[in-house]
Amino acid sequence: MAAEPLDEVDVSWYGLAGDRRWAFVRDGVVRSGFPWLTIRERFDLWRYEPAFVDPGRPDASRTIVRTPAGAELDVVDPALAAELGAGARPIKQDRGVFDSMPLSLITTEAVAGLGALVGSELDARRFRANLLVEAAGDADFPEDAWVGSVLRVGGMRMRIDRRDERCVVVNVDLATAERDPAILRTIAQEREACMGVYGSTVEPGRVAVGDPVMLDG
Repeated sequence: MAAEPLDEVDVSWYGLAGDRRWAFVRDGVVRSGFPWLTIRERFDLWRYEPAFVDPGRPDASRTIVRTPAGAELDVVDPALAAELGAGARPIKQDRGVFDSMPLSLITTEAVAGLGALVGSELDARRFRANLLVEAAGDADFPEDAWVGSVLRVGGMRMRIDRRDERCVVVNVDLATAERDPAILRTIAQEREACMGVYGSTVEPGRVAVGDPVMLDG
């Protein structure tokens, strides 16, 4: 669903507080290995806007979802599941429902570098990363060199474990809902299908917009 910009957030062993704790499971795909309902299956899913009733307690708060029609429904309301698709049902996992790892990061330089390759300005939101970092230096994709290193971001430390292999989600323009297959095609041809990096928490802590980001080993 829609992403939410944050001024600050606590990061635990399970990623950002409240991040990806709810998911919808599709009907009839229990053996697929990927039962989740995502933008891959419904490209308009990003128009649904989840929010916490009590933002100060994200892991304990009720979650509501604002639909494209303007209705506000509890995430467990059967009316929401029915609107999302026959047989869809919500599930909560306190450890988070992640494609691969609990933290994801991309740099503004990588977004701009890919934009130069495809010939258009790209919105960083289409890559759905937890952390957007402005890096020093003039490398187009600096985070590639951070794999295996530990970053200190504000009061949190994270290990950069591997590059982020991309899927068709990146083709969706979140402003227009238009799909451009050239985005993923360029990532596949020029970037070994990877954009950004995945990581895991080494030391929990709080992160805020404007915090310094330093290589810590």
